[in-house]
Amino acid sequence: MDRSSNGNAPVVQTRELEKIYKMGDVEVRALRGVSLSIGGGEFVAVMGASGSGKSTFMNLIGCLDRPTRGSYLLNGEDVGRLSRDQLARVRGRQIGFVFQGFNLLPRTTAIENVELPMLYQGIPARERHQRSSEALARVGLGDRLDHTPAQLSGGQQQRVAIARALVNRPTLLLADEPTGNLDSRTSVEVMGIFQELNDQGLTVLLVTHEADISDHARRVVTFKDGLVLSDSRVERRRIAREELLEEATA
Repeated sequence: MDRSSNGNAPVVQTRELEKIYKMGDVEVRALRGVSLSIGGGEFVAVMGASGSGKSTFMNLIGCLDRPTRGSYLLNGEDVGRLSRDQLARVRGRQIGFVFQGFNLLPRTTAIENVELPMLYQGIPARERHQRSSEALARVGLGDRLDHTPAQLSGGQQQRVAIARALVNRPTLLLADEPTGNLDSRTSVEVMGIFQELNDQGLTVLLVTHEADISDHARRVVTFKDGLVLSDSRVERRRIAREELLEEATA
């Protein structure tokens, strides 16, 4: 079995991945042959300017789109060979998504928002409630189960979104600019949650254009013009919880 650079079996493995969009008579090559391996338990930040291909790469890894050429293996399975329904099942069971805009239902409580992905999996109500409660407690919102998004801060709303991404127990967590709508201090707190989840063994792939956010990862991959410009290990920035508490009470 192939091994990733951290020695673990790859969760994500792409070989010469290409994506071409047709806009009228013009072809746009968003990805030009990307080969990457991301091992289980890695925390990878993907960076790059607008138009670099990082968002296209994220969509392909999330099984939201198909490559024009090349292959993508998720946990050893070639997802390019799957039908639309099979891809939907893969997204629901193996991948958790966190977006910049939270994407919460406004008139629905935190626990009901978190339960939503499990409705599509046919999970019984009692188990949905238990797993949602556990996921919210995991992100520090065990006392906010019945709050609607309007009753929560931006950082708390993103925590609900992270809990929702966790309830189906994915092997891969994808986060697309997850701190884009948050202030600096709240961004650090949210990144601390991603670090904790990664410390517990979850593979995290995060897209960001902010260098201080990428510092929280263990590895940074930079895209340019549809290609990987650089791929390097980084000295991970640790979260000083005592400092955060001091700021909150100052």
